Amino acid sequence: MEQPARESVYDYLAEHGLRRTVQREAIIEAVLNTKEHFHTEELLEMSKKIEPSVSRATVYRTLPLLVRSGLLRELDLGRDVMFYDPNFVAHPTHNHLICIDCDKIIEFEDPNMELLENCITRRLGFSPTNKIVRIEGRCDELKLRGACRNRQEVQHR
Repeated sequence: MEQPARESVYDYLAEHGLRRTVQREAIIEAVLNTKEHFHTEELLEMSKKIEPSVSRATVYRTLPLLVRSGLLRELDLGRDVMFYDPNFVAHPTHNHLICIDCDKIIEFEDPNMELLENCITRRLGFSPTNKIVRIEGRCDELKLRGACRNRQEVQHR
């Protein structure tokens, strides 16, 4: 999966007359090396570990290219920052559960969900071009144990 995705992004850059710079390649590599959702600053950190010369400006300029190329999907998770989903190519119909206490994001796929979405859109006379399901709630770990390791990790960032 990783190699075709890489080639697809490089093809996109070439088709649009954009150069393959060391910094862009580091950003693409960082995206391909994670399965976790991330925001811009996290991508900057991941990219700098691969190539220290990657700048914040280059990350901000490259992210829209990666979204348009289909490598990433932009996600509005109801926070102050935009998140990016690197798993969209492999699982284009997945959905998200988001814990409002610790910001943990859990992906799920369910054929019943897709069937329900299709029934609803047809019944209401829509032809969907994009479907995103985001369910917010509280994970049981905090409620059951009084502490959540994900929440502690978020507070230490």
